[in-house]
Amino acid sequence: MIELRYLSRADALRVGAGDWQHALDDVRATTRLLRDGNAGMVAESVMPVGTDPRDNAYGLPAFVAGDYDAAGLKWAMHRAAPARDLPSITSTTFINRYSDGRPIGLVESALLTRMRTAAVSAIAMQSLVAQPVRSIAVLGAGAQARAHIDMVQALFPAVETVRVWNRTIGHRDAMLAGIETRAGLRILSADTINDALDGVQVILCCTTSPQPLLSPDHIQPGRLIVQVGYNEISFEAIDAANHIVVDLWGEFAEKSAKSLFQMYRAGRFAADGVSADLAGLVVDGWKPSSAASVIFSSFGLNVFDIAMAARVLKQAERDGIGTLLPFL
Repeated sequence: MIELRYLSRADALRVGAGDWQHALDDVRATTRLLRDGNAGMVAESVMPVGTDPRDNAYGLPAFVAGDYDAAGLKWAMHRAAPARDLPSITSTTFINRYSDGRPIGLVESALLTRMRTAAVSAIAMQSLVAQPVRSIAVLGAGAQARAHIDMVQALFPAVETVRVWNRTIGHRDAMLAGIETRAGLRILSADTINDALDGVQVILCCTTSPQPLLSPDHIQPGRLIVQVGYNEISFEAIDAANHIVVDLWGEFAEKSAKSLFQMYRAGRFAADGVSADLAGLVVDGWKPSSAASVIFSSFGLNVFDIAMAARVLKQAERDGIGTLLPFL
């Protein structure tokens, strides 16, 4: 009999899904496999599920060979706002063994997506701004903002100040009330974007804003802006930066709503304007000068979700964690 192993979020956490160092290792290893042709993705399938352009269902297939030996599909439902008792994003990842196609399991994967997104941001912070990083601004108060604050606490011990701004003050305050702050770190609320950004080295954009929040005035020497959200950066701000770095440039540039790709489709940015991609950082060690202003546009690569799901499923099998479901 072939059985599938189902992992709830609690199961996944028991086998290391919330471990930041493992997440970093997964992203770095998978990026190397991607460069070598031993990992890959095809274009995502997007199905609108509402009138808001942010209301979509996504089918995202990928494979990761090597030790991961996985091919899989992440199915994600995105809503512009939470409905009733549901979060704004729900997702599940299904994994087959890449080498022979055997079905392996299902993982609740909204957590994995947050982990891999913030892990990619961590690599950008390690590579694209002068170290040590001591001051950060976080824009947003949703799940990605919280994940990025957790990542900073775990991976950047030199950070002394994190300032948080969100359009809805109540959401910001509720998020901050649930965070246990490590010794030596101050996490401060900011009432305006300019208050949040004053003097910081890194800006982490984690909002669903349909309109730009950052202007050329926010581009400064030695500052890194990481965009993981929707459309926070104006075309003029992108023009003003010394370097544009991406996780990957692919077919998604033709339809993604992220600021950089909107600019590309408007004819105001060319693909050869990208200074480096994630493989350039991880494999080639590309770095800007310490005085450069840099924007890192993180589209979000589902190949990392597949790698992380495969890793936690293997650990779950070793530890006997999860629910076994009859398949064939």
